Amino acid sequence: MASILEKISTLISANMHALIDKALQSNSTAVIDQYIRNVESNLAELEDAASTVGGEVKSINRRLVEQQAKSSELDRAIDAFLKNNNESAAVAAQSQLNSTNKLVETYQTQAKQQQTEYQSLLDAKVKLEARLATMKQEREQLQALLDLAKSKETTVKAMKSLDDLMGSGDSDIKRIADGIYGRLDKANAASEMRTASLDQQMDDVLNRGAIDNQLAERKKKLGLAQ
Repeated sequence: MASILEKISTLISANMHALIDKALQSNSTAVIDQYIRNVESNLAELEDAASTVGGEVKSINRRLVEQQAKSSELDRAIDAFLKNNNESAAVAAQSQLNSTNKLVETYQTQAKQQQTEYQSLLDAKVKLEARLATMKQEREQLQALLDLAKSKETTVKAMKSLDDLMGSGDSDIKRIADGIYGRLDKANAASEMRTASLDQQMDDVLNRGAIDNQLAERKKKLGLAQ
């Protein structure tokens, strides 16, 4: 369980800014996609571990209840034996009660430990699911930015070709090139507007990360940090 939580902690603490920078530098979302695959794989492993520990908690609690009932029954039996002057039966029952009470204590300790472990797994699951949702959203925004970048590169290449054509001296070609230039300028303006909007969305996402860090630091000072 410790190794699972260590892997989850590594994924949750991963620097999203660095991941996004790598994706932009490589002009590909491959690094983001690999991160998402790692999160999904570890999330499945985490869910399996949580189910296993949760089942153990239920089993221990069931055995605990059984032993507590047995302890109460033995306690009543001892009193009955003593009232009937059955000393030997009382001694045997007291010995059995002592063993049963030790077992009850053992189960209580195990139940507390397993419950703590189970809660840790559930908390990690919630955090990892939130991280996964955030990264999937940022992946879509990043892909949109990369698509726009590729579109602009195509536009620039087309304009260069038009520049070459306009330098040929043919008036008909120049007129056609002017018309195409107008279409490209309009498309380029629309592209810039979309890019500005997506840039703002990315800034909002990254600013959320800064805000989260500020709140975490404030909780730490207030003694509210987990």
